[in-house]
Amino acid sequence: MPFRDRADAGRQLASRLTTYAGREDVTVLALPRGGVLVGFEVAKLLRVPLDVLIARRIVALDNDRMTIGAVASGGVRIVDEELCRALGVSDRTVQWLADVEAREVERLERVYYGCHRAPDIRDRTLLLVDDGTATGASMRAAVTAVEQGRPAGIVIAVAVASYAAYAELSRRAREFVYCYIRDPVYSVGLWYEDYAPVSEQDVCRLLGETLDRAASRHDAAGPESSRELPASATGLPR
Repeated sequence: MPFRDRADAGRQLASRLTTYAGREDVTVLALPRGGVLVGFEVAKLLRVPLDVLIARRIVALDNDRMTIGAVASGGVRIVDEELCRALGVSDRTVQWLADVEAREVERLERVYYGCHRAPDIRDRTLLLVDDGTATGASMRAAVTAVEQGRPAGIVIAVAVASYAAYAELSRRAREFVYCYIRDPVYSVGLWYEDYAPVSEQDVCRLLGETLDRAASRHDAAGPESSRELPASATGLPR
């Protein structure tokens, strides 16, 4: 297996993103939950801020490995209508499944943004990080969400990707960076020796460590650098 765990994947991925190291205009936005462990290492090694962008897969009722769409912050909904027709999934069922996941996105926004504001993404270069993408649905929804915030550029960075996801998503990003690419990618977890579940508490802990690290850097740089942006300045859809 290429990766010992998600931290190892993050270090390998960071080695392919060195052109973004130390840049003041760069932010890592990781997809919870597993993507945050990868993104934490990327942000630490590149010395850039880390935050989260919440996206959720919509899966078929009788097969949780069958992704039929995705939702993300900002009310984004993406549905694979052709696949739904092939599976015989009705529009009403798709709407119900999407509503369930949209409510979960709203709940997770309260959890993850409960102790800090959503990040400012306008005019910033965003590194969208995940532990892998098989269908590309969640990442596609994430890209759609951040596009609403008018970033300077979007870079997709994943540990492992399918060729199909790369072919579709690379057209919507400045770069699509990966450690490994294969087709098909049946399960991202198969690429890891340790693919242990990640809890919401784990995500909050890593976000807290990142905010503490950023505060220390700002304090060292002086009071002028630690001023908060006004609430209206944040560009991330809520």
